Amino acid sequence: MLLDGHDPDAIAKAADALAAGELVAFPTETVYGLGARADDDRAVAGIFAAKGRPVGHPLIVHVADAAAARTFCATWPDLAQRLVAAFWPGPLTVIVPRAEGVAAACAGGQSTIGLRCPSHPVALALLRAAAERGVLGVAAPSANRFGRLSPTQASHVVAELGPDLLVLDGGACEVGIESTIVDCSRDRAVLLRPGTLTRSAIEAVLGRPLENRDAAAPRAPGTLDAHYAPQARVRLMNTALLRSAIDLLTDPASEAPLRLAVYSRLLPPAGTVAIHQAMPARADQTAHELFTVLRHFDDLGAELIWVEEPPSTAEWDGVRDRLVRASAT
Repeated sequence: MLLDGHDPDAIAKAADALAAGELVAFPTETVYGLGARADDDRAVAGIFAAKGRPVGHPLIVHVADAAAARTFCATWPDLAQRLVAAFWPGPLTVIVPRAEGVAAACAGGQSTIGLRCPSHPVALALLRAAAERGVLGVAAPSANRFGRLSPTQASHVVAELGPDLLVLDGGACEVGIESTIVDCSRDRAVLLRPGTLTRSAIEAVLGRPLENRDAAAPRAPGTLDAHYAPQARVRLMNTALLRSAIDLLTDPASEAPLRLAVYSRLLPPAGTVAIHQAMPARADQTAHELFTVLRHFDDLGAELIWVEEPPSTAEWDGVRDRLVRASAT
């Protein structure tokens, strides 16, 4: 059931559904989420079932503000408070110690929990309406089948999970890839998943270096080796290798791969059989369209996607992370 997310009646209907333990898909500035009330393990189990997601893979709890976030915490670390004050609402998830007996299913059985306050107006309206009904947090991974491309439009959610799910349509997501995740549950800040929020911006707020993921870090969403994958196989190539591969497409002696798609800053030669989409020069523009482009290639029947490696600069870390995981399948 597709509803206009800007309609107050639709927001009320969705909030009522969450309060009743039902699933609701809604937009955030990053991607569309599949939500259930975080304090109801049975409702949360519906998320895992709908996605085909392993129950030990934790979920992020979305909240309307920091006060609601604290209801899920055993302690509220100073590191988390600094980041929340600077970047909420926005595309940042903080991992903090979980209050005992709270949202165990969301946490995948861990003693920590991931919390985020999204900036999308539809998401915030829904979270505030849900809070008025006693739902202080909504567990919401991306609204897609586990391991596949995250949805950035309401139509993507319907295509993935079917027409019976209640979906709030808030238009295309502005950011386009999932939130940055920072572990604040220990005595240091550790980057668990890059996003569009850069390392330098986070470090400027913390006043200390942001450490890399280590063996003792909590499990976190979107950190499996293979993830974010289209139906087609993805091959990530450096610019020189991709240029050579593209040149072969016009060699009469070579056979072009069947149903090939190319996503790069290089233009394939005229007459090539490849489907081509130009990759934007800016990281934020590429993040915004990345999953939509890969999904479009699937819709066109591509069987193989050649993707040019993005630049090695920090602002591209989130895009590069998604492409590396997409090409690992």
